[in-house]
Amino acid sequence: MTRLRALSYGLAALVFLIDRITKMIVQRTMSVWDSFTVIPGFFDIIHTENPGAAFSMFASAQPEVRTFVLVGLSAAAVVLIGVLLWQAGGRMEESRIFRWGLALIMGGALGNLYDRVLNGKVTDFLDLYVNGYHWPAFNVADSAITIGAALVLLDMLQLSRRPALKT
Repeated sequence: MTRLRALSYGLAALVFLIDRITKMIVQRTMSVWDSFTVIPGFFDIIHTENPGAAFSMFASAQPEVRTFVLVGLSAAAVVLIGVLLWQAGGRMEESRIFRWGLALIMGGALGNLYDRVLNGKVTDFLDLYVNGYHWPAFNVADSAITIGAALVLLDMLQLSRRPALKT
């Protein structure tokens, strides 16, 4: 169990580190709203600063309220997931998909929490689009949270399909 716990926290730390490095590169090499086309008509690197949450939710809220809500929720999520990853038994031992999903969510939440605490906003830089349809800009932390949530949901779907044990 200790090895699996260490690997889970290690994955979260790796996500946090990759997120920090990529954001620093964008911040140091691009001005806000500068963009660089990677795949024409599909993918750009763009430097944006998002004071809100996903899809700029809460971006127009009062700064004190926004910071309290976003930092508070992020910190609570990190603590809760940290406790879940520490626990032995149950879902943690049964499903590595569930554990890796939580580790990805934790690493991503830590990355965005770090930005919010230090800067009051999160650096986003990945811009996907087709013709005039743009997905809101995002970052490595957002990607990890999304993939982690998908893994947790996948595990839950698999769990619901397993036959119940008869006692």
